[in-house]
Amino acid sequence: MALSTFFGSPRAVFSAAILLRAIFLVYGLLQDAYSPMKYTDIDYFVFTDAARFIAQGQSPYDRDTYRYTPLLAWLIYPTTWPGFWFSFGKILFAIGDIVAGWMMFRILRSYQSMSQERALKYASIWLLNPMVATISTRGSSEGLLGIFVTALLWAVLANRIALAGFLLGFAVHFKIYPFIYAASIVWWLDDDQIKGRRANKSATSASLFNQILSFLSRERLALALCSFITFMALNVIMYFAYGWPFLEHSYFYHLIRIDHRHNFSPYNTLLYLNSSPKINANIHAQPSLELERLAFLPQLLLSAVLIPFVLSKKDLPSTMLAQTFAFVAFNKVCTSQYFLWYMMFLPYYLPESTLLQSPSVGITSLILWILGQVFWLQQGFQLEFSGDSTFFPGLWTASILFFVVNVGILAIIIRDVKSKDPSTPQKLAAKKKA
Repeated sequence: MALSTFFGSPRAVFSAAILLRAIFLVYGLLQDAYSPMKYTDIDYFVFTDAARFIAQGQSPYDRDTYRYTPLLAWLIYPTTWPGFWFSFGKILFAIGDIVAGWMMFRILRSYQSMSQERALKYASIWLLNPMVATISTRGSSEGLLGIFVTALLWAVLANRIALAGFLLGFAVHFKIYPFIYAASIVWWLDDDQIKGRRANKSATSASLFNQILSFLSRERLALALCSFITFMALNVIMYFAYGWPFLEHSYFYHLIRIDHRHNFSPYNTLLYLNSSPKINANIHAQPSLELERLAFLPQLLLSAVLIPFVLSKKDLPSTMLAQTFAFVAFNKVCTSQYFLWYMMFLPYYLPESTLLQSPSVGITSLILWILGQVFWLQQGFQLEFSGDSTFFPGLWTASILFFVVNVGILAIIIRDVKSKDPSTPQKLAAKKKA
């Protein structure tokens, strides 16, 4: 009865979500002050240092390892002010979590046809998730990304195509990976008028050219044009402001990055070897195939081509979950904050999923997913804090096992979405609002 009352009140749920993040923020201040193991993520110091360079009239890329759009440094500019303002960025990211959760709640209500209580329960997978709250209050910017991606999904479902294009272009500028959603959205956009035009065409006129013209609907062209203009406009502005370092660090770096710390990916050991100048010189003395440089091939084939083409007409939000899950699992760099990228889609997928309908499958998947991380973190702790060499077999084995667990969960998600009726509630609702 108490839980029913709690989830029956949006005020109660969102107040609890805010309180959860406030507690973590205060706890983080205490841990940073009194513990040798700091709560604040190292990336947050990178962000705030970049903001400080901007405040001094310099480039944010004067700060080594700043690999993000200058917009992020500008957004947390108040951290350069004296006093408690250093925590402004964490508060901003935590607020981003809350706003993203509110938009999830609205999507569940409007496009999943859920009751208020049920929508709040599923939105709480994000809002009341300690992992989500921890990552944002430690200083990771994924909470802001959650706003952009969730707003993108809402705009598409609400048939606000120009707005969706703007949000897609902005999200890709802010963080490259959301470009994978373009394929699913384009393939999903298919209204009754387009279907009618196809049905009325004679067999003789159904040429490849006519099919292409039929595919290039006004909505799809508007999405492509608005997203391209937004993306290019932001890049041109940043390029004129900060020159080549903007392109190098925001985009090109990610094609050759060899980050190995806190990296759950199976490519972790290869990246570590390549990060050593001495070993790297010996390896490249002879011609060799750098396997980790080919990691993007299966990653993009799955997340940006196959999954959108097979699943997006079934259920757009769940397809975006499958895409993101595949992108993260197959990425050559896989860290804890990346998990938030797909967690923001769980509220839409879980209600009719095997993971909930079959508790044994769901509980087993969750336990294996958590244990995979625990095993890896235990090996990583011995390596980074105790100085023990755990690269092989410990760390390598942990990475492989965690990858296998993720592939298994991805298979369940894909099977669930593939078995859905294409006339999903959110698509029907979107057509009514169009």
